[in-house]
Amino acid sequence: MNGTIGRKRWAIAEGYIPGWSHGREPELQSHETCCILNAGERKAHISITLYFEDREPTGPYRLQVDARRTRHVRFNELTDPEPVPRDTPYASVIESDVEIVVQHTRLDSRQAENALMTTIAFAAD
Repeated sequence: MNGTIGRKRWAIAEGYIPGWSHGREPELQSHETCCILNAGERKAHISITLYFEDREPTGPYRLQVDARRTRHVRFNELTDPEPVPRDTPYASVIESDVEIVVQHTRLDSRQAENALMTTIAFAAD
C-alpha cells in the first residue's frame, strides 16, 4: 500500500459529552472519540479546533499519530488549551499535515442501557 489514504481536513458536526455517566470508569464513562488512522509513511501532526453555539472556538488541541498507526482520542481527555466542556454541544475540525482517516464515536452511558454511535467524519478536499 502506498499510504496515501484519507484527507488532510475533517469535520465532525455533532459533539456532546454528557455531564455524568452510569457504570465503572474509565471503560463506561460517557465520551466522544475521534479515531484516527495514519496509513502513510510519515508521522501526522494534527490540530483539533472546537466550535460552539454561543462562544468563540477553542483550540488548537495538538497531537501526533505515528506513521502506519491508529490513535483513539477521547475528547474528554483533551485539556490544553482548556478542557472540553460537558453538557455543551460543539463541533470539531481536525486538520493534519498528511492524509489521515477520521471516524467519530460516542458512548452515552447516562443510563444503564448504554448507547454507542459511530460514523465516518466529513472529509474536505
